[in-house]
Amino acid sequence: MRLWAVIPAAGVGRRMGGGQPKQYRELLGRPVIEWVIERLLGHSRVAGAVVAVAAHDPYWDRLDFATTKPVKRVDGGAERQDSVLAALDHVVELGGDDDWALVHDAVRPCLSEEELDRLISLGTSNDHGALLAKPVADTLKRSEGSQVAATVPRDSLWQAQTPQLFPVVLLREGLGDARSAGVRVTDEAQAVERLGGKPLLVPGDPANLKITQPEDFDLAAAILKSRRDSHGEEL
Repeated sequence: MRLWAVIPAAGVGRRMGGGQPKQYRELLGRPVIEWVIERLLGHSRVAGAVVAVAAHDPYWDRLDFATTKPVKRVDGGAERQDSVLAALDHVVELGGDDDWALVHDAVRPCLSEEELDRLISLGTSNDHGALLAKPVADTLKRSEGSQVAATVPRDSLWQAQTPQLFPVVLLREGLGDARSAGVRVTDEAQAVERLGGKPLLVPGDPANLKITQPEDFDLAAAILKSRRDSHGEEL
């Protein structure tokens, strides 16, 4: 059984502004997506990566990966689920019917080795796969306009992260079924849930942040620098 990193990276990052998609913006001297791919491919269980980018992406060919493992590019789609499906189709072409897909956001560069180890170890033991997540810590409010309508109990609520790990065939079926039904799923676990699957929740680290706002770049840089200083990780 092989694990393939699957990275949907066809987004244009409209919320960030500034023209260039955030996965290609510089973080400590390198594009964010280079940090992401090399973190995943640094794990001994991961065979390679399939990255779904926009059809006319002008940035991809400028990247430089310090890995001997294969990094394959495919054309992504309008929605995240379309891009992941395109990547999974390519995994199957590579002979990956029995393989697993490790789907990770192109703008989560601070995934730790410990988290990845934990997800792979626990997730591959569950037929329905697994995802990194963290229990909701803050009080939740439901709004009515700009006012509070109700306080939502946070018991048993988790905030989903990535990577999310699933058998390729199962995830492909779930995403294909959602697309046929006209359902827009917001993460891969939701596609599997629609089939009746029960993915395992694996506790993740709050430092595994998703870059969505300009200030997140400074926070991500601080996390990566701290790991270098504490654990001797190279930047």
